[in-house]
Amino acid sequence: MNEHGHLADFLQARRSQLRPQDVGLETYGERRRVPGLRREELAMLAGISAPYYTRLEQGQSRNASREVLDAVASALRLDESERAHLHTLARAPRRSRAAGRPPVERVTPAMSALLAAVEGTPAVVLGRRSDVLAWNRPGHGLFAGHLDRDSPDDPGRRPNMARLVFLDAHTRDLYTDWPAKARAVVGNLRLTAGRFPNDPLLAGLIGELTMRSTEFATMWADHRILACDVADYEMRHPLVGTLAVTQQTLQSPQGSGPSLVVATAAPGSPSATALTLLAHTTAPRKSTQPRPGAATRTS
Repeated sequence: MNEHGHLADFLQARRSQLRPQDVGLETYGERRRVPGLRREELAMLAGISAPYYTRLEQGQSRNASREVLDAVASALRLDESERAHLHTLARAPRRSRAAGRPPVERVTPAMSALLAAVEGTPAVVLGRRSDVLAWNRPGHGLFAGHLDRDSPDDPGRRPNMARLVFLDAHTRDLYTDWPAKARAVVGNLRLTAGRFPNDPLLAGLIGELTMRSTEFATMWADHRILACDVADYEMRHPLVGTLAVTQQTLQSPQGSGPSLVVATAAPGSPSATALTLLAHTTAPRKSTQPRPGAATRTS
């Protein structure tokens, strides 16, 4: 992130991705030093002055009206998720110099009840930084059966889904179209960073992934926003084979608390059969030991 913040990064990146011909501007063969639209061209398309847009892009204007932001979003050809993200960035508080360490995230009673209600379906509770706060047995078996099932119980050992997608070979092999899953992870992290610009743990996670994964660094620099509340994936599971699942994310209000990710398959499909098999495979084993005091049958 540059000195002007997430808003400046987002506007500069999206402006650089638009070519004059994309928006109907004639260049008459002139040589351009930088890719994408110039600031004055974008300002003209948005119907605002070039100096005002420059101040907005440099983070010097924090009181842009909704109408101005919508005009800029239209000029940048943003979709609805990206437009909402732009509004979030423009309203975000300035970075604090002494941001405290955020409290440890915990599963709310309501989320615990919801997780228990879907016990037969793979489900994972994720914190806002994609830390695994809890999972049921099928959820552990589907997404990370190679990890300790009790690891989410210890905040210091919690798996992080973003790290797993980019840095864990098992998780990478799990998705047939890994780039699609990776882009979804980055897009959701972008949305979270916009909502919580002063979260040092989130900044640390993004910095770590940028340093350790060139693919993450490239996707992060692209500034694409992707709100993946529902997404279809083909998975290659080591126990039950290839299956197609729909991953649905149930968000807490305002995205401030944990979310529940549930994986389902079309009823009656081979993938549904595979999920049923996985649920049986991961179910706790019933003890075959006789109960204390039980009478022994004799012939």
